[in-house]
Amino acid sequence: MSRLFCKLIFKGVAGKMEGVKEQYVNKEHEKGRVDVTVAEDFHDLSLEHQPLGTLCSPIKDPAQWSSYALSQEQVDQYWRDGYLSGIRVLTDEQCELILNDYQIFLDKEKVHPGHGLFYEFHRNQSGLSDNVLLHALGQWRITKAFHDICFLPQISVPSSQLIDPDNKGGQVPIRLWHDQLFSKPPKHGGVVAWHQDYSYWTRTKPMKHLTIHIALDDQTPETGGLHFVPESHRWSRNGNPLPITDATFGDMESLKKVLTEEEFAQFKPVPSGLKRGHASFHHPLMVHGSYANKSERPRRACVVNYIADGVWSDTNEPLLNGVPLIEKGNKMEGQFFPLVFDPKWASPV
Repeated sequence: MSRLFCKLIFKGVAGKMEGVKEQYVNKEHEKGRVDVTVAEDFHDLSLEHQPLGTLCSPIKDPAQWSSYALSQEQVDQYWRDGYLSGIRVLTDEQCELILNDYQIFLDKEKVHPGHGLFYEFHRNQSGLSDNVLLHALGQWRITKAFHDICFLPQISVPSSQLIDPDNKGGQVPIRLWHDQLFSKPPKHGGVVAWHQDYSYWTRTKPMKHLTIHIALDDQTPETGGLHFVPESHRWSRNGNPLPITDATFGDMESLKKVLTEEEFAQFKPVPSGLKRGHASFHHPLMVHGSYANKSERPRRACVVNYIADGVWSDTNEPLLNGVPLIEKGNKMEGQFFPLVFDPKWASPV
């Protein structure tokens, strides 16, 4: 998910989609705008396009890259179900390093000197005190631990095998799209309504995207863990994703109002069952969401979204808040969309 570019309002109930009533620019994302001045001496880590050594170091031996590759069975499972879950990508020690940085952003009294570099920061996206969801984008620019997550070979190499429907299983170069973090506090952690990620990303084309969700706490249905609707990555509307039906993510079941009868019958969510330090990889059209956290434990996660090298901007507006314009039709690259893996790197010189 990212800023909400448009919202499609549909008439009817589940199983009977009668058509688009209205389409308009949605300004809901402006609630997450960050109007904080960055300290003059603060170093924007988006200028660094390799690991900084906090979670991992740059790979020097080309042969090492192949050790992170998925099996063909795992690739086939991804394309069958629309997601792959339970892949260990972080140690417990690495999770602790990330959670130490997480805590910085939860402090309401002390603003981090790099806070102004967030693309969005929603301390509570729902706005409801009993449905709290912290959601932010852009932390890779601010702390070394969050920066290094985006360059982890444990996620970049598998992603290069899954991101391109024209090259299933084969590796392709990939770039960072943007990162996210989510936090649900104990007892009153909010929901994330059912959605497809590409519904928020139609300003980038073609659809060669991938989402990696990394659990920093064990996830269960009680803690508001991630759920998937298997095979829903095949659901679309004339080649387009399903519409955005809830701008604040608060109405868990709102997406059901725009499903066909067949889709509604197939709507059978399953929990990801992610353990701490484990990740899921899911398709940009995979319907997913998470219920409220009513447990005594926090549920925290970080997310990395990748694009295949060659994806381009389909808008004449900035793709992310605070990022220079990439004119429509031009390739996404440069400081804010760095290359994180290229199969050429795995070949001896």
